[in-house]
Amino acid sequence: MHIFKENNKKPISGNIKISADDFIVEEITNNNTVLEINKKIEQIPFNLNQSKEASKDKVKNQNKFTLFILQKKNWNTIQALTAIAKKFRKGYKSTSFAGTKDRISLSTQLCTIFDLDPNILLNLNIKDIKINNAWLIDQKLSLGDLLGNRFKVTIRNAEINIDSIDKAIDEFGGVFPNFFGAQRFGNRNNNYLIGIEILKGNFENAVLRFLTDTQNELNEDAKNARIRLNNELDFKKALDYFPKYLKYERLVLNYLSKYPTDYANSLRRLPRSLSLIFIHSVESFIFNKELDEIIKKNLNAFEETNFACFKDKYGFPDSMKLIKTENNKEYFKDKNYYPMANIIGYDSKLNNIEKKLLDEFEIELDMFKLKRMPELNAKGFYRVLFSPFFDFNFKINIDQDDHKNNNIELDFSLPKSAYATVFLNQIVTKKLE
Repeated sequence: MHIFKENNKKPISGNIKISADDFIVEEITNNNTVLEINKKIEQIPFNLNQSKEASKDKVKNQNKFTLFILQKKNWNTIQALTAIAKKFRKGYKSTSFAGTKDRISLSTQLCTIFDLDPNILLNLNIKDIKINNAWLIDQKLSLGDLLGNRFKVTIRNAEINIDSIDKAIDEFGGVFPNFFGAQRFGNRNNNYLIGIEILKGNFENAVLRFLTDTQNELNEDAKNARIRLNNELDFKKALDYFPKYLKYERLVLNYLSKYPTDYANSLRRLPRSLSLIFIHSVESFIFNKELDEIIKKNLNAFEETNFACFKDKYGFPDSMKLIKTENNKEYFKDKNYYPMANIIGYDSKLNNIEKKLLDEFEIELDMFKLKRMPELNAKGFYRVLFSPFFDFNFKINIDQDDHKNNNIELDFSLPKSAYATVFLNQIVTKKLE
């Protein structure tokens, strides 16, 4: 769909993610195999990243990696892999995975670990973690080595208008707005604000936002600690009262207690992956603003952006196969393409909406090439504006004794990089618990 009309009347109301069993996620591999829950998948040739670097690894590391199907419940991907690696006296960096999965879920996914006998891995004993099969391969997984995920989501205390849901799904035309989800912006919804300060070289502002922002801070102890630090700005004393669970804040505070004006290097105490999230959050925020404008103004996405991507043979977006949409209006009517927008970086070719948004936030492209923190450089890439969804079905389970306990099971599949919570937000109004 090239023009997406916003619909504020959602056909379902209820509660999502009451428990992990209410949110089942089964990864879909690159060859369209669904890694079903509690099912042993026989050894099959999965299509992995075939970059030059990966090809070198393949020759160098023949049968040095174990590919395994991880099933987990109430673990996020990084926590689960860290626990597995520790069990076998390895570091987290010995592992890799194709895509992240939420903590509050029952999920399956492909992972690899370096230099571990598959038979040993199959005998793993960690609560709520299970290995559904494992075998040797020549190279590790790379992030993105998947097609997508299949979901089975249970909506509790649910109410539904069947005619409305059928109508809404039909009106979507097989796609939904591919917004970045709220988790991209952090629990306090300030990751992008910290990122903007970093891009502008305002490291003091960035660090103080990270340490002292209280908007959306739900923990009273943390909120009080942040307020006190904002008033006193005594980093050494803050170590005495900042909650122990704020371990990343404490890393920064510990450095500043010794070097109180070296804000840039205090950020380097954080894991690089966390610091990158601040930059990626800026990119995501701008993408969401662009998509929101396209929807609210009923704009034709192909005509507003510079690029589209092909559909692969399964109907999923193939972001590696791009086509310029400028002056190619004959493609606008073709359903074999998905319009794309920039995840902005220093190498991006901007459209008019993106230029306006950068001006609004006083950001320039070359700011994404950080001279003082080059490890956070962001070159930029593309993301589908409207993601497809597949195989949507629903089932209503009625509690004859208490209709407040009715639930609805939703089944659907999404491509990688699309958020199930964002899709659900198009059709479900969350009830207050």
